[in-house]
Amino acid sequence: MDSFLQLSARTGRFTYGAPRAAAFGDRGRLLYFLRSTGPADPVDSLWVLDTADGPAGPAGTERLLADAALLAPAGGELPAVERRLRERIRLTAPGIGSFALSGDGLSAVFALYGRVFRVRAHGRSDVTADAPADTASRAPAEAPAAVPVEVPVAGPAFDPRPSHDGSKVAYVTGDALYVSPGGRVSPADGARWGVAEFAAAEELGRSRGHWWSPDGTALLAARVAESALPRRWFADPAHPERAPEDFAYPQAGGPNADVQLWVFGARQSRVRLQWDAEAFPYVSDAEWDSADEILLTVQDRLQQTVLLLSADPATGRTRELSRTLHPLWVDPLPGTPARLPDGRLLTSADTPGGAARALAVDGKVRTGEGIQVRRVAGVHAGALLVEAGLRDPSEQQVVLVDPDTGEVRPVADGPGVHAVLAQGGALLITTADADGVRRSVRTADGRAFAPRDLSEPLPYRVEPRLARVTERGLPTALVLPRGHRPGERLPVLLDVYGGPGYQAVSAEPRRWQHRQWWADQGFAVVTTDNRGTPFVSPAFAHAMYRGFSEVTLADQVDALLALGERHPELDLGRVAVRGWSYGGYLAAMAVLRRPDVFHTAVAGAAPTDFRHYDTAYTERYLGLPQEHPEVYERDCLIGDAPALSRPLMLVHGLADDNVHPSHTLLLSQALTAAGRPHQLLALPGVTHMTPGGVDEKLMALELDFLRRTLP
Repeated sequence: MDSFLQLSARTGRFTYGAPRAAAFGDRGRLLYFLRSTGPADPVDSLWVLDTADGPAGPAGTERLLADAALLAPAGGELPAVERRLRERIRLTAPGIGSFALSGDGLSAVFALYGRVFRVRAHGRSDVTADAPADTASRAPAEAPAAVPVEVPVAGPAFDPRPSHDGSKVAYVTGDALYVSPGGRVSPADGARWGVAEFAAAEELGRSRGHWWSPDGTALLAARVAESALPRRWFADPAHPERAPEDFAYPQAGGPNADVQLWVFGARQSRVRLQWDAEAFPYVSDAEWDSADEILLTVQDRLQQTVLLLSADPATGRTRELSRTLHPLWVDPLPGTPARLPDGRLLTSADTPGGAARALAVDGKVRTGEGIQVRRVAGVHAGALLVEAGLRDPSEQQVVLVDPDTGEVRPVADGPGVHAVLAQGGALLITTADADGVRRSVRTADGRAFAPRDLSEPLPYRVEPRLARVTERGLPTALVLPRGHRPGERLPVLLDVYGGPGYQAVSAEPRRWQHRQWWADQGFAVVTTDNRGTPFVSPAFAHAMYRGFSEVTLADQVDALLALGERHPELDLGRVAVRGWSYGGYLAAMAVLRRPDVFHTAVAGAAPTDFRHYDTAYTERYLGLPQEHPEVYERDCLIGDAPALSRPLMLVHGLADDNVHPSHTLLLSQALTAAGRPHQLLALPGVTHMTPGGVDEKLMALELDFLRRTLP
């Protein structure tokens, strides 16, 4: 590999050493986060930044609470349930993957290779964060080092969560829910307890399956029965001596997991929460609002109706608080539906004609077409704290929205992508722009601190040429080689995703590093967000209803031709396309169905037949395959195999439990049967993610293929 690819692989694509998974505790005084020791260290440990003076040091002091390398110097093996959840949430870092805070925010609990540890937020000051001059100059005080205490568990543990005061820890082992100290809580009834099922974790944004009551006397737990689901099997052909693995998979048109919620209370009481689970099988959120009330969000199978329910933990009875409807599907808006501190109900809404994603309070729309709401982060200074788009879709701002008037006030609105975390009047603002990624903690009294970022500086400062093209206003980006001479003609590389739920044209700088490398290999790199992708408008996102392929391919072709007219250096007689996951589907479809435009393709982890993909994602957009067989047939690529006339490389990890490798193998089988030459690269042991340098090695192989096959 060349030097850039080596650097990218060694630094985890420039993420090792950067703070991540931040959470406030102790009413906003403490900021917990995970971080490794530097740009070449992939192993994350647990840190805390204290924004107040204390015995451990002056305000702004960072303390190492738990060193993963010391607790598990030889590493270890993840429990299978944690390994699969990490795939669902796209987590690749070894060491401490996540942590949970006690209700008072003074202690943290985490799992490390099946062991469970608890640590208090106190200890020796190790380093001092960037802080105001009057505090940063003071020497950190010495204090006893924080010592993580191992919690006794009944087996390899997953998802440990502390009670409010941290005295008890709930965790999952062997598909059963336990408490330490104590013992097994869930019955041995053949179901999985305390976990999120595949559909919830992969598609609905819920990655947990048990919750402590605020007083620590009861547990809310998910019961997941998967006996009706088909099994997906994985065997590693590079290790024929190993037994295959399998797990339950909710395939489009087939049964979903049967999900129930139960309250385990004092004196071994058990109460099931009651709602119409047949009509609303998906549980997308649950939380205790108080010791006497649980709030849960449920959806129908096609996700056209979302209910916020109030549940009585003593009786299990529920009542409807809000109902959100959409004739196509209700696009998830994180932070909604919710009940505000004053009792009013916050829901998502679309402005007339689907021009903007909006917020409604007690059913009254509060925001208009000048703001595209993306996430509600909570309530701050009496207003709604919101991540939203105010200008170009590639950017994101943080604003306050008055819940009474809809007035919008900026919090972080400079160029780039801004995100926010809040508690107790404190804010963590993350800003990403062409100059990199920066984080700032703002306290309620106006002080500022910055958790240290030890990651490798981004090697390229990339400012892609952004443009909205065609009458549909498609967001596009163009990256040219550094030092490109005006008028020099370049082959085009369409580096693309194109699927729902992910925005490729963004001002976030890390996603342009690899594209600049591709450009420096001699390509004009084009990226387009076709209709169906998020953050332009609800109408733009809903254009994929009842069909992926036609909208996706038409928009990509039209955008490419429009850019060719604007930029004569783009040689549209030499166009390559590459993509992964939905982008792999698009890349394969491009050369199969539009060989007049696309001349060679690399298709990675492509879902070639959505009849074999999961329920929640696929049915949201395409409906049930039993009711719309023509839609699924139109979007399937297997039947296009005899038409292949361009070079095509298929790539797939054989351990991929998201897009099963059978998708690529079925297309390869059809191509072989039709006598169509193609290249197949099967990757033993590789999942849907490609960490540890796999991505960079693939890039080198792809470059060789594209150079050999592009006319």
